[in-house]
Amino acid sequence: MSVRLTVAQAIVRFLEVQYVERDGVETPFFAGCWGIFGHGNVAGVGQALLERESAENAGSAEHVLRYHQARNEQAMVHAAVGYARHRDRLSAFVCTASVGPGSTNMVTGAALATVNRIPVLLLPGDVFATRAANPVLQEIEDPRSYDVSVNDCFKPVSRYWDRVNRPEQLPSALLAAVRVLTDPAETGAVTLALPQDVQAQAWDWEDDLFARRVWHVSRQVVADDALARAAAVVRSARRPLLVAGGGVIYSDAGDALRAFVEATGIPVAETQAGKGSLRFDHPLEVGAVGATGTTAADALAAEADVVIGVGTRYSDFTTGSRTVFADPGVRFVNLNVTGFDAYKLSGEALVGDARRGLEQLGDALTGWRAPAEHSERAGRLAREWDDVVQASYDLQHEPLPAQSEVLGVVNRLTRDQDVVVCAAGSMPGDLHKLWRTRDRKGYHVEYGFSCMGYEIAGGLGVKLAVLDAGEDREVVVMVGDGSYLMMSQEIVTAVQEGVKLIVVLVQNHGFASIGALSESLGSQRFGTSYRYRTPTGLDGDHLPVDLAANAASLGARVISVADIAELEKAFADAQAAEVTTVIHVETDPLVPAPDSPAWWDVPVSEVADLASTREARTTYDVQKARQRSHLRPIPTPGDPP
Repeated sequence: MSVRLTVAQAIVRFLEVQYVERDGVETPFFAGCWGIFGHGNVAGVGQALLERESAENAGSAEHVLRYHQARNEQAMVHAAVGYARHRDRLSAFVCTASVGPGSTNMVTGAALATVNRIPVLLLPGDVFATRAANPVLQEIEDPRSYDVSVNDCFKPVSRYWDRVNRPEQLPSALLAAVRVLTDPAETGAVTLALPQDVQAQAWDWEDDLFARRVWHVSRQVVADDALARAAAVVRSARRPLLVAGGGVIYSDAGDALRAFVEATGIPVAETQAGKGSLRFDHPLEVGAVGATGTTAADALAAEADVVIGVGTRYSDFTTGSRTVFADPGVRFVNLNVTGFDAYKLSGEALVGDARRGLEQLGDALTGWRAPAEHSERAGRLAREWDDVVQASYDLQHEPLPAQSEVLGVVNRLTRDQDVVVCAAGSMPGDLHKLWRTRDRKGYHVEYGFSCMGYEIAGGLGVKLAVLDAGEDREVVVMVGDGSYLMMSQEIVTAVQEGVKLIVVLVQNHGFASIGALSESLGSQRFGTSYRYRTPTGLDGDHLPVDLAANAASLGARVISVADIAELEKAFADAQAAEVTTVIHVETDPLVPAPDSPAWWDVPVSEVADLASTREARTTYDVQKARQRSHLRPIPTPGDPP
């Protein structure tokens, strides 16, 4: 049997019947479709979505690919990422855009999804496969080949890329796309470029293409021989440290992690993506590690003789550009669902699911514990850092509050289960060090790509995921004025969808984090403040930008506050409200949060006329000498661990 549909109609029908299963729980994989229409997709994917929505309204469809309207193509990919991340990558959104600028606007979002290993399906419109009307409006003409379009830009930022030039190619492309999206080791952005004439072309499809299909996400077990080698390394440790990454969160391995560390006494440090793996007040939780780390975690990392990385890709922030793990004989045991990450830093590789792997490693270590004095010292260091956190919350800086005080108010007034969302600027580093996370889904900071503008769009995606899952969580977006000016228009979408967000908009008249970085590198905060131009440069008065008025113009309810007392009242008011509320607060950008002892490698000019730059280069050379390769030879059988 067959059914006659256009290519676009067939895509939508296929996506509606894809399901995912993990641990016996089965759910639809595709939650909906974000889209902005133009000539490259309005008559194809747009028409197909309209038909399905009409069928839903008529009661003749059980599950449809619900359409959501966005204001910016990059932002809608960010919203899709926020949604999928909150759902542990077990549900995803589709994003469709038109030919040319509409499609290329999604490239940044695709890169963000792939860097963070988050599933999102992109359906960019493409030029005519028949070339009947080329060059079509917005087509880039490559004199080397008529087979090149702007959608080739997606190739390096997609985990799977295909162009459907004929209907017969569609089934294999769709199956390959969903295979990648649902694979924890392979997932990221998937791009299916759709020529606009092919989208509208009819074809007789086999019914089996639209049969309900379940994609099983199995918990891969670690091989016994690898487990034995890793256990021997851990048993040799006197100063072990576990680094929890995002894989702990996505695998829902929090309980397994807690059981593991309580049985072994190994302290736990967290990456940005792994923050929330343990509650902040667990006796063996020592907080953020690396360039934005706590004094507790970084001190333990500097001394660690064995580091157990679970679900981390060891970014330069986590390793302090390979200076944090400083013991000359440090060994790494890496548990990761992908071998690409498990073998990093010459680690003993445990390729498998984080939850299942922790259970296996725990069994292999039965009867062994880290030295009691090591565990006790970790707890003491963590308590000392928490005193530093409290002091930064209670700073009482005047006349403008410090950013750490703003974070303290929000942290104290939110409930355990509420979600904080952030992505770029100085706040991710401050949140990593200072935020007291009490729930595994309470911390959502995108720091793989650290994309300015992610915050509001990503928060919208998180809130949609919260609503779809039937959870009782407020979503609090923390955003600086720099990121807000990059991309704030999805406030309109939140208002349109009736989705409540609390947005804390911190105004400091420029780029606080890059200003501080610039100063540390001898570049004197050049180009990091929003100021009028004068004869000597961009060094005049602050620009009269009214971000509160802007937020109100986008449909949000806005409260401007002048101090911490007013912020407390405004935040409580926003919690009680039923609509999206933006709280505008001005802070002093020159008051830093407590600093991390770690380093981050940002090269300084080797020669310079500026004395400040020459001084910074001297410091850089000293720090550069501390970098480690972490290369170890592969041991031969019988060698001691």
